[in-house]
Amino acid sequence: MVEDNEQNALLARRILEARNHNVIHANDGESGLQAAIDEIPDIILVDLGLPDIDGQTLVAFFKRTPELANIPIVAVTAWPEDTAREMAQAYGCDGFISKPISARAFPDQVAEFLKDTDS
Repeated sequence: MVEDNEQNALLARRILEARNHNVIHANDGESGLQAAIDEIPDIILVDLGLPDIDGQTLVAFFKRTPELANIPIVAVTAWPEDTAREMAQAYGCDGFISKPISARAFPDQVAEFLKDTDS
């Protein structure tokens, strides 16, 4: 998870860890890219409004890195839903989840993106 807002990151981490997911958090794009390369996650959740690298560039880095090219990338964003859908698609994300995240819905939303990686 690449998220610069510590409160958002903490909430997402608590929700996902309660469902037995291991969450690796990076608070900027550069450390997020390095963590993804080091850990090879099952999914990458990324805030597109990061302080150091814009979302489009970061997603492009993920997609161009051979070890990460097939990992689902999901934008987690506070943009209005229509804008989020358009931007996530334009940036090359596999989908998006709107902020504020719902503690009830978030684990199922993440699980939907993981379905294709389970096979």
